[in-house]
Amino acid sequence: MGDGRMTSGIDSYIKCQFSLPDTDIRTYSPLVFAYIGDGIFDLIIRSVVVGKGNAKAGTLHKRTSRIVKAHTQALMAEALEPLLSPEEADIYRRGRNAKSPTMAKHATMADYRKATGFEALVGYLYLTDRFERIVELTKTAIEKLHLAV
Repeated sequence: MGDGRMTSGIDSYIKCQFSLPDTDIRTYSPLVFAYIGDGIFDLIIRSVVVGKGNAKAGTLHKRTSRIVKAHTQALMAEALEPLLSPEEADIYRRGRNAKSPTMAKHATMADYRKATGFEALVGYLYLTDRFERIVELTKTAIEKLHLAV
């Protein structure tokens, strides 16, 4: 691995490159999972949007924002819930039930909580080096909901 190539997940690679210690993620709150999950989900959607072709930054932002907003994430969570493993369902539930000190603008409390659960699941999967599962779930939800990305 000394040649700089990534042989495990993205998070493990970053930890290695920055000499970060291994931590027991079981000590993390669901809101920590949601914090990192928000960024990872945004990155995936931005990658898909940019991959569909060159456009003005404002256009790319609008396309991305339609998907990463709380309401759409809530719909995605609802569509995916029956497909989650017991472990994934538990993480989603913990994220959904976490008491957040803030709330997204233009979102109902129900949507915000489901979106937080979805982001917590994404964050947990990322921190456990299961990026492929995140992409699989994202792709499945986009297809099930017929979302235009």
